[in-house]
Amino acid sequence: MANKVRKFSRRTLALLWTVLVAVVIGVLIYFEQISVLYVLATLSLVALLLFVAFADLEKIGFDSGE
Repeated sequence: MANKVRKFSRRTLALLWTVLVAVVIGVLIYFEQISVLYVLATLSLVALLLFVAFADLEKIGFDSGE
């Protein structure tokens, strides 16, 4: 029981999320809900900026790539 098998790889999950977001955007454009699309774009940009702002970049070594 110690070995847990993952159902999907990280790449597959990223692809599924991308397809899901593309479908949601396509549906919002089709039904002409541009105001909702603007709100979602603004909230996602704020979330991205907060994620970058609170990222712990001090632990990344400069000499690790050499």
